[in-house]
Amino acid sequence: MKIDGNNIRPGNVIEHQGGLWVAVKTQHTQPGKGGAYLQVELKNLRDGRKLNERFRSSAKVEQVRLEQKNHSYLFENAGMYTFMDLETYEQIELTADLIGAKTAFLQDGMEVVIESYDDSPLGVKLPQNVTLEVVESEPVIKGQTATSSPKPAIMENGSRVMVPPFVGVGDKIVVNIEECSYVERAK
Repeated sequence: MKIDGNNIRPGNVIEHQGGLWVAVKTQHTQPGKGGAYLQVELKNLRDGRKLNERFRSSAKVEQVRLEQKNHSYLFENAGMYTFMDLETYEQIELTADLIGAKTAFLQDGMEVVIESYDDSPLGVKLPQNVTLEVVESEPVIKGQTATSSPKPAIMENGSRVMVPPFVGVGDKIVVNIEECSYVERAK
């Protein structure tokens, strides 16, 4: 589907220079002389390269719709992550490079969305939050709980999260995957 260059929004996937690119940031600019344009930071979906490009309103770009299918995470073996399609029960293996830093948050049976284009997987979307156990944390000092200064804690997957002072070793907490931040105590 063709769209005007000034209608590109963050998250849109476009076909540009023979590849698939996702718009990361956009900024409308109107210089003192000359026409207005949209400054777009693009990231290549296949190799991760970044590119800054200017699009005028008269430019037409091809917007791409990615196929999204629900999968369940099964296991990791030698750097390959195996997922099962929840409709057809077919299994697919993806590399750690394709998943990115989020591999640390994968848990057995976790439902994820695999995005693909022309039957070629491009990325994995994990849930927004995940429940993890605290395995290492500084002890609470008496009287320090009145202040709200967070302390570092190490989760069961090795990630480091800043937590409130009342959270201790063995507690289960909800962590936001995108920001690697504390959300709440798990119920």
